[in-house]
Amino acid sequence: MMFNLLATGLLAAGAALCGLVRVELKERTDLAEGKAFGKAGAYERIVARAHFAVDPKLPANRIITDIDLAPRNEAGLVEFSADLYVLKPRNPAQGNGTILFEVSNRGNKGLLGMFNFGGGGLNPQSAKDMGDGMLLEDGYTIVWVGWQFDVPADNDPYRLRLFAPVATQNGQALTGLVRSEIITSKKQFSHSLADRNHVPYEAANPADPAIQLTVKDGKNGKPRALPRKSWQFARDVDGKPVADPGHVFLSTGFEPGRIYEVVYTAKNPALVGLGPAAVRDLISFLKYGGNGVTLLGDQSRHLKRAIGFGTSQSGRFLRAYLYYGFNKDEKDRKVFDGVWAHVAGAGRGSFNHRFAQASRDGHPFMNHDYPTDIFPFTDLEQTDPETGARGSLLGKAAAENVLPKIFYTNGSYEYLGRAAALIHSGADGKSDAPLPKDTRVYFLTGTQHGPGAFPPARPAGTTNLANSNNYRYPMRALLGSFNRWVTEGVEPPASAYPRIDKDQLVAPGALNFPKVPGAVPPTRLQTGSRLDFGPRFATEGIVTQEPPKAGKPFPVLLPQVDTDGNETSGIRMPLVTVPLATYTGWNYRDAAIGGVGEVFDMVGSTFPFARTKAERQKSGDPRPSIEERYPTREGYLNKVRSAAAALVQSGYLLQRDVEEVLRDAATRWDTWAGR
Repeated sequence: MMFNLLATGLLAAGAALCGLVRVELKERTDLAEGKAFGKAGAYERIVARAHFAVDPKLPANRIITDIDLAPRNEAGLVEFSADLYVLKPRNPAQGNGTILFEVSNRGNKGLLGMFNFGGGGLNPQSAKDMGDGMLLEDGYTIVWVGWQFDVPADNDPYRLRLFAPVATQNGQALTGLVRSEIITSKKQFSHSLADRNHVPYEAANPADPAIQLTVKDGKNGKPRALPRKSWQFARDVDGKPVADPGHVFLSTGFEPGRIYEVVYTAKNPALVGLGPAAVRDLISFLKYGGNGVTLLGDQSRHLKRAIGFGTSQSGRFLRAYLYYGFNKDEKDRKVFDGVWAHVAGAGRGSFNHRFAQASRDGHPFMNHDYPTDIFPFTDLEQTDPETGARGSLLGKAAAENVLPKIFYTNGSYEYLGRAAALIHSGADGKSDAPLPKDTRVYFLTGTQHGPGAFPPARPAGTTNLANSNNYRYPMRALLGSFNRWVTEGVEPPASAYPRIDKDQLVAPGALNFPKVPGAVPPTRLQTGSRLDFGPRFATEGIVTQEPPKAGKPFPVLLPQVDTDGNETSGIRMPLVTVPLATYTGWNYRDAAIGGVGEVFDMVGSTFPFARTKAERQKSGDPRPSIEERYPTREGYLNKVRSAAAALVQSGYLLQRDVEEVLRDAATRWDTWAGR
């Protein structure tokens, strides 16, 4: 059944008004065919385009790079728009008053999969898409808005995009340096200049003979320039190059596992910093109303607070959002009451500078030396012992009295692949760093970048079974705690993360990993970086040095492990405390995709225990076998049940999820104990 927005929702409130000024409705339907979700009742789904206007003279907008170079309307405002997707209680009064906003990861929607065991992809609307319905039963108003202009150009109407203007100088096209790193998993003859399959910045002069394409093996390999005649700005069409200023064609082909780089002069930079402004202004509108726009009923009566959640790239976005000062709206009001950066490590990213490539991240074998894992790293002020620089992530928010409550959750992969220890340790790696009173840090012990699944498979291009630890259970419990914290002031569970002063966080060389056959911890890890992009980068957001000049890296620290190779700190689910396997954050690249010996980014490993003592002795495995640990299946499951009960008591597991945890444990026993 379709509904119409109130007429005022489709009208501009006035040319001189700022923030969200118009909502263009595309679809409005019942969710899950009108199914009622607990006390919140039936939900509806809204698909729309949000239109914004910002005043470049206001202090809240001076932080947007190149705002003075954006086109303006007759009122002197900068206009832009973004895709909008909302799941809301049909009767707003029956919701819980909290906006749960997910920062879209590359235009996608992952919130329902993370917290509801659901899915739905880009257009979730069926009962199956809602999973077990927990978020809806709890009454959240779930919101997404496009913030990234260069998401994959697949023409999917439900992929979330930002439609941002291009900066110009007195009407003339702006140019600047862009560096493209290219790594493939199979031989191919052309590749986009953008990260993965995103929209690239086009070369201003594709015929420039001075541009070099280099190749090297590994991050620290010596780059070698390829002959200019061997490559061109073109794409591969049926084996032949067709001119394209957004692609590179190499006549001999890009070899898998090798690192190619091209630094070129690009043209037409989008105002990337309007992405965080779109998030800011939408959430401000939902909390405070304004401009006569009606979208969700009388939202100013029923939506009282907002939690921003982001995974990976989106978690880094939220860290950058706070760092730049976007949590204060144009009327000096707090935007997010709570911010949750998940598996973001110590990173920020390319979200507010000229020619920023928002998708570029940073891993041991991918996207090297982009402005991602750069100082400062901690919420409170810290000093770089090498340079003397001082800074903090929350300095602006604190000065402007708009500090949100904060959750940071990271897994095992983030400590080796995303430099996560830097968010809670000193920049010299010698001591623990203090946390603000309203920040909680949680380590999801024994996990890879994304939730694991059982039975574990060996993903293409890896050498080991993937990590099968499903960390969504503690995430579900933590969300309820977070909402109670921002709503009622009820303290959430205590932080749980590896500490230096407890010998839980150590240098890689001090890691006591057992000599498990076929399992060798990596030595090439992601570090925090001291990168110099030129004198205009820090103050103007303009890169003048590519590749950047690299200084001494920050130290890497890893969570210590026990005699099984499982980590000793953090939120240890029953899979870890009553183990049948070792769960790591690392895996390796298979020879088929090149880069042998390098970490396979974002995927961990599962190393099951031997069934019997005889089997482990035959293989040389020092870890006690399953039969040596647990004489019976019932005894094993009793231990799992006790461990789950302790986690419920601590607030790290929901009682409603205990039976599912037990079923999962039983399945693992039946598989690995050889029943």
